[in-house]
Amino acid sequence: MSSTTDKIKGLANEAVGNVKQAAGKATGNDKLVAEGKAQELKGEAQKAVGDVKDGAKSVADTITGRK
Repeated sequence: MSSTTDKIKGLANEAVGNVKQAAGKATGNDKLVAEGKAQELKGEAQKAVGDVKDGAKSVADTITGRK
């Protein structure tokens, strides 16, 4: 996956996770709250992977003289 794809999927997972948490809190469903938090954390990790890929590409471009 590209860094952009990772970041987009991460944002989507964070958003869905937040919705699940809100729905779980509104209905008193602790399981849904936990699922939402897990999905939110998954999204944060996916975004971090995208950021690392961007950083690695930047370093490689600097070493090879590309822009």
